[in-house]
Amino acid sequence: MLLTMALLWGSSFLFIEIALDEIEPTTMMALRLFFGATALVPILVAQRGARRAAADLRTAGRSLWVLGVVNAAIPFTLIAWGQQYIDSGIAAIANASLPIFVVLLAIRFRPSERVNGLRLAGIVSGLVGVAVLTGAEFNGSWSGVVGTLAVVSASVLYATGALYAQARVERIDSIVLATGSAITGMLVLLPLALAQMPSHFPSWETFAAVAVLGFGGMAAGQLLYYVVIDRYGSTRASLVTYLLPVIALVLGALLLDEPVEVTALIGLVLILSGVAFGSGMVKPARRREVAPASSAP
Repeated sequence: MLLTMALLWGSSFLFIEIALDEIEPTTMMALRLFFGATALVPILVAQRGARRAAADLRTAGRSLWVLGVVNAAIPFTLIAWGQQYIDSGIAAIANASLPIFVVLLAIRFRPSERVNGLRLAGIVSGLVGVAVLTGAEFNGSWSGVVGTLAVVSASVLYATGALYAQARVERIDSIVLATGSAITGMLVLLPLALAQMPSHFPSWETFAAVAVLGFGGMAAGQLLYYVVIDRYGSTRASLVTYLLPVIALVLGALLLDEPVEVTALIGLVLILSGVAFGSGMVKPARRREVAPASSAP
């Protein structure tokens, strides 16, 4: 599931870059959520019937609005807006900071979470990686810095959404969360999307890119994401970000001729190292205690 999510979301940065040539971020993401909803609603209705599906969406109403805003509408738009000023690979690396913020927020909202030793060092490493990446984007202009920080801000919102979703998946099915958040996210973006509609109908390449973002990254990706959160928790679900930068960097270099800078790779190593230790997935080996030999009878 993590590999599938990585392919869907890692390629999303490429499709966002393609679509930005003709449409604004808000319009693009409203369409993405629309396509996602049109794919998810029939699945939900087929599983439960129209009446029960509508009842489940109404019951989960508040949670769906929170996730639609925090885990879809705003972070989607921030990433697309940021990619106007930075390459798709850089955006993917900045987005890889997500698990670091999951751990930091868990400290505040889950008092049982303690961070010390290697985990603390991992968090510091991840934040240093974000700083290196952001500083590398300053080439005499602040646009690259602002674009990078926009994607990092999206990661903070994703982390908030992941922790919020983990507290809800025990009583709300994944398909309801994914479908409802797509609908509510689309409704939130709709006014701005209509105001920023392009004056001409986009080319088929742009339309296809947005459709892939909706059906693949939104519908299939979000549904898998909530399933993984339900089964394994938000910390492990966020580990998908290990794979996103690699996929995005390769696709960006091969298909968009984006350069792969040394500073970007340094930032990537620092962030992913921080994720590995900060999330607690890599731990120091414990020394085995040797039991004292028993005396002969």
